[in-house]
Parts: sequence; structure tokens; C-alpha cells
Amino acid sequence: MTVRQRLDRLRLVALGERTATVDTASLPAISPLRPVDLTDETAVTEILDVAITVGEVLLDSGTGAIDTAAQVRLVASTYGVARCEVDVTYDSIQMSADRGANLPAVTAMRGVKKRSLDYTRLAEVDSLVRRITTGRLRPDQARDRLAEIVAADHPYPRAVAALGWSGMAAAVTFLIGGSGWLALLSFATTTAIYSVNVGLARISLPFFYQQVAGGFLAVLPAAVLYRIGVSLSLGVEPYRVIVSGIIVLLAGLSLVGSVQDAITGAPVTAAARFLEVLVFTAGVVAGVGMALRVASKLGATLPPLDQTAFGYASLPVMVLSSGAASACFAIACYAQARALTASFLSGAVGALVSGSLLDSGLGPVVASATAATVVGLAGGLLARRAVVPPLIVAVAGITPLVPGLAVYRGLSEILDDQTSAALTDLASALAVGCALAAGVTLGEWGARTIRRPRIRARFGDVHRPRLVAERLGRPRRWRVVDADPDSRR
Repeated sequence: MTVRQRLDRLRLVALGERTATVDTASLPAISPLRPVDLTDETAVTEILDVAITVGEVLLDSGTGAIDTAAQVRLVASTYGVARCEVDVTYDSIQMSADRGANLPAVTAMRGVKKRSLDYTRLAEVDSLVRRITTGRLRPDQARDRLAEIVAADHPYPRAVAALGWSGMAAAVTFLIGGSGWLALLSFATTTAIYSVNVGLARISLPFFYQQVAGGFLAVLPAAVLYRIGVSLSLGVEPYRVIVSGIIVLLAGLSLVGSVQDAITGAPVTAAARFLEVLVFTAGVVAGVGMALRVASKLGATLPPLDQTAFGYASLPVMVLSSGAASACFAIACYAQARALTASFLSGAVGALVSGSLLDSGLGPVVASATAATVVGLAGGLLARRAVVPPLIVAVAGITPLVPGLAVYRGLSEILDDQTSAALTDLASALAVGCALAAGVTLGEWGARTIRRPRIRARFGDVHRPRLVAERLGRPRRWRVVDADPDSRR
């Protein structure tokens, strides 16, 4: 064995309290001092249950399949089940632990149930994984803590989340050049959409129809306001209200996760997630289209959309409003307080880069991809500084850049029988969305590469012993303390 190979055996990545789990999930885990008895099927099953529950929360929150599988494998190997196969698909996780040639494998499977997005749950599971991998929890303790996290209510009332969605709509209205009273109308419209969708969710109506209802309600108040404005000879721009509603409805869809899965080598999950995004976006499109038809029949026909007259606000307003929209999105998804500042800065940086590139004459695809890459990089570093999962900051940062204007323009052109132009705009919206997701993935990879975790030495499967000082007279004497997690309690 060469010297380099010997050194590699003595080096292992340490999982400290200020290291994101995604940075170390694909690397070897620190083996426990007393590994699990692989002949005890009950003990192995308990470890698989802990690992697969962690994966359930991660996958449900939009984490990529590859990262989810890596963290599930990390938890299992930390508890001594090093030889296990993990298969993560769109809505299920399967694990199989190899216990040796003379023992049958232990298999576990868990279906991922969809529920409301809760970034606090994701952050608490991320923190729990860090505690597990530093040897601070036994499997039974980790299982009990996971049960508490999964069963816990949202960290703050639903009304606060509603204010987050409504505040995001108002901030997006300022972002696309709207006035204060238009922002107020967007706030009220989004509040109504949220209330209706909550009621529909309580009767278990599929999410597609909730998107249809949201798209319908996003248009109708703006059309009525435009009709009133025409009768009173007032200049009204209803598009800004409609576009802000579309962006809010498209926010939170798993586009980032689907593109990340396609890039990192999980095509099955990527295809399923991408199809889900397309179906839910089609629900918004259907709702907006029906509302435009109904408004036309009621005599509140909206004027044709002038492509040259519709622009964004000035760059300073874009930066501030985009940061506010990202922070409001984090609130709407029940993020922890320490994630709000990082989300605000991430959204502001994305708008600054995107606005500057658009002003310089670059197209929306290039501007969106560059801005998303910067968001993924800066947001990833900010998330690690705040000790929150980078996914929260990345998704919040690109949310204000969602191409809601292109979607609405394509719908308007379809209703005006401009099929060629409509397909061009809808394809542009799809290209911008994919560019945002791909840029975030590249930026996150850069953040993960730059912010490397610390190194800890080990020998075999035993942690390096710690040295502590004892005051037994002068000079100080040192004694060796075992690194067993049980001895540190």
C-alpha cells in the first residue's frame, strides 16, 4: 500500500454543526464506535426506518433524488449499515441492507405522501441529520425525534402564510412596474385565491383544479377593474395584476428538482416531476383562458397586450421588490426566521444580475440562466452561513424570475388566434424556466465545491480519541477520553 493510500484511509470528512448535510452526503460516513449487530434484524430494521423517514421529508420538500438517496445512505452507514442499496423515485423510496452472505437482506419501502410545503420541517430534519452523523443520537432517539418533526403542526398560523403569498404578489407587482394601488389589488386577489384553494384542499379536490381556480380568480378582478376604469376614463393596466397572480401560482412547483434530477442522473424521477410541473402549469393556463373568455362575454374585454409597452421597474426597485418577494415566499412556505435574510439577499442578487443583463441587450434566457447561477452560488453560501438547507434559499431566490409575463402573453395570443406567436412565447417561457433550474443547479454545485467541510482523522472504525485537560496540580495532566457518543452524554 502506498503512502498516499495510507493517508487516504486516515482522512475522513467531519460533519460539524455548521456544515450542510448535502456537502457530505455522498462521502463516507464516520463509522460508529460500536456498529449495529447485523444479525439482529430488528435493530437493522429500526435503522432503515430512520433513514427512509429522513428521505421521505427530503423528497417531499423538493430535494433531488440523487441528494435524497445520498443522505439516506449517509444516515444508514453512520449507524453501521454501510452496505445498502437505495432507490429513490418520484413518490417512493426503497432500501435494501446487505447483511452478509449467510443472512437474508432486510428491505424497507416508503411511499411519499404529498402535503403542504413546510421548509421548517425540512430544516429540522437537516439539523437532525447533522446530529446523527456527529454521533449524538442513538437510533431510537432519532426515530422519536423524527416522529415529532413529522407530526408537528406548522410553526406559525396559516394566516401568516397567507400574508406571505399576498405580500409576494404585491412585491411582484412592483417588480414588473406596477403602482401602489395595483399592488394592493394584487394583494387582495391573492388573498382570495389562497382562501378559495384552502377550502378546495379541505374537500380533497386535486391540485390541478385548484390551479384552474387560481388562474380564473387571478384574471377576473383585474378585468372588472379595467372595465370600471374605462367607464370612468381612468388609465388601468390589468396585466400587471394578472401576471403577478400567475407568478404566485407557479411558485413552489418542483421545476428546480425536476431539472436537477435530469442533470444529475435520475431520469425517471425527472420525467415524473417535469410532467407534474407541466400539468399544474396547464391548470393555470386553463383557468386564465376561461376567465378571459368569461370577461369578454360580460363586456370586460381586456385590450391587446402591447409587447413594447410592458416592461419592468427601474433596477433599484427591481432589486428591492425581488428581495421582498423572495422573503415573502419563504414565509409562505413556513421557513424559519434565519432563512428570511438569506432569501431576501438571494432574490435581490438575482434581480440585480438579471436586470443588468436585460438592460445590456442580452436575451431573457441568457439573463435568467446567469442570474440563477449566481443565485445558486450566493444563495448556497448564504444558506450554509445561516445553517439552513440550500434548497430553501435557491428556490426563494429564483421565484421572482418565473416567466409569468411570457405565459400570459402566449395565452392572450392564443385567444386572438395568433398561434405562431403564442407558441413562440410559451416556448420562451419554458426555456426561461429550464434555464432558471439549470442555473441554480450549477450555482449550488459551485457553492458545494467552494465550501468544503473540515477534515477529521480516524483509524479503522473508531473515532479519534479526544484529549481533555485535568487540573491535578501543575503542570496540567492530560487524559484520553473515549469518543463513544454514549460517553459524551
